[in-house]
Amino acid sequence: MTPSKTIAAMAVLIALSGCSPKNEPAAPAAAPAAAPSADVFNFKIGALDATALRDGNLEGPNDGKTFGVGRPPSDVAALLKAAGLATDTLKLSLQPLLVRGDGKVLLFDAGAAGISWAPQAGKLIAALRAAGVEPAQVTDIFISHSHGDHVGGLVHPGGVLTFPNATIHMSAPEWTAMKADTQLAAMVPVVTPKVAAFQPGAAILPGLVTAVAVNGHTLGHSAYEIASGPERLLYIGDTAHHFVVSVQKPDWTVAYDGDAPTAQASRRALLKRAADQDLRLYAPHFPFPGVGRVRTQGDGFVWAPE
Repeated sequence: MTPSKTIAAMAVLIALSGCSPKNEPAAPAAAPAAAPSADVFNFKIGALDATALRDGNLEGPNDGKTFGVGRPPSDVAALLKAAGLATDTLKLSLQPLLVRGDGKVLLFDAGAAGISWAPQAGKLIAALRAAGVEPAQVTDIFISHSHGDHVGGLVHPGGVLTFPNATIHMSAPEWTAMKADTQLAAMVPVVTPKVAAFQPGAAILPGLVTAVAVNGHTLGHSAYEIASGPERLLYIGDTAHHFVVSVQKPDWTVAYDGDAPTAQASRRALLKRAADQDLRLYAPHFPFPGVGRVRTQGDGFVWAPE
């Protein structure tokens, strides 16, 4: 999540064990008729086959240092209690998104790859295979931003690409920042030949995937609109982290945001647009599978999962 935590993620990346990618030709895989495991959830975006892939969970204490920074932890606890959640711990899910169709196998973000501060994560490759897809079959990866739980899975232990045939899409500002970040030095040379940087808001795969700039979390944070005919799904990245706190109180400061005031304004604007337009959202940190909509509630919003 945070750039400071990414130090540990990158330092252990080469030493971690995992599943080796196979050098198979890229080819779309047929979607299974039903979810074969608890870490796989299939749904549709128009004619496209979509699958939520559970990478794991992230959690931390409700100590006023992460959500609602500057407010007493009791304020956050009150929201959690009203939602029937534990008040001493903040839990986030982590689920990249797989989309198949139009001759493509698309992956949105690459998971945590067992980074040290996320011991309950690292299931992505197993979930991907449970969905019937090998890493070498992925044709395109869309990175929302370069925090460890979103890019850690790009490089396999041993310093090789986990998804050897995939083009890696990220915004030009995010790629520039990533290349300049010494904490990511081990990863950058490995992914460089595969990165296709785009200008914020670009139609990356016209008619299929369009980037949506959502400023403040990182220098080039992007959401992605996925389209199939009239149907749309908006992958929101880290615009909002917690399905209760971030949604009901979008103006509360989140420690993960690099430019907190800008991120808060962006978060409120996106949630308002989603509520006003009844947009279908995919939130990689909301409870699995992270698909749903937001509704206006008071001066904030409320998450309505499918």
